[in-house]
Order: sequence, then structure tokens, then C-alpha cells
Amino acid sequence: MLSSTGTASILGESIQDEITPTKREVHALESQNLTLSCNYTANNPTYLYWYRQYPRSKPEFIILTLGTTDDKKKEGRFTGKNKKESKQVHLELSSAEVTDSALYYCALQPTVTENP
Repeated sequence: MLSSTGTASILGESIQDEITPTKREVHALESQNLTLSCNYTANNPTYLYWYRQYPRSKPEFIILTLGTTDDKKKEGRFTGKNKKESKQVHLELSSAEVTDSALYYCALQPTVTENP
């Protein structure tokens, strides 16, 4: 069984901009497709990011989508989708593998690493 957890609350350009996962845990069997989703409050985030973190490792960048429009980007088995009107960003993972079990983060620009 594949298990992935997503939790994030990253501040954007103002203290009111937040991004939060819609579910704290998502499970899938090997070879199933999986979708992680986050809601955000920012009206016009520049970019929306997805990161993955394995135990005792730094977060690694997966994919980004434009925040200013509906956008869809594909990178390997990952697809990032932004739905601007509903203020949701999704990460779709096709054909899940046991090695995909990790902590997943959604973030909006500016990310924590961009702050001084």
C-alpha cells in the first residue's frame, strides 16, 4: 500500500495568503493513480509548487504551475494542475510506486526559501 501525506501552510505575499492540503493523508495501491490537492487563498499567486520529502532528507522540487491562469504541466509521472477559479492546485501521480511514499508539500510564491 502506498501512503502519502501532505501538509503545508506557506505564507505568500501577504499574511492572508495561505495554502493548505484538502486531505492530511492519501493512500493508494501500487500502480494506481493518485491525486493530492491543496486550496489557496491568494487571488493571484505567481507560481504554485509541489515538493516531495523523504524521511531524513531535504524537500525536493517536483513541479510548478502558473498561478495566474488555469494551467497544466506534466513532468514524468507527475501532472500539476491549477484551477484558478476554485483556487485549487492538484498533483496527479500516475502508476504509483512504493518509492513514492513520502511527505508532499504544496507551496505558493514566494516560497520559504525565497524569503530573506
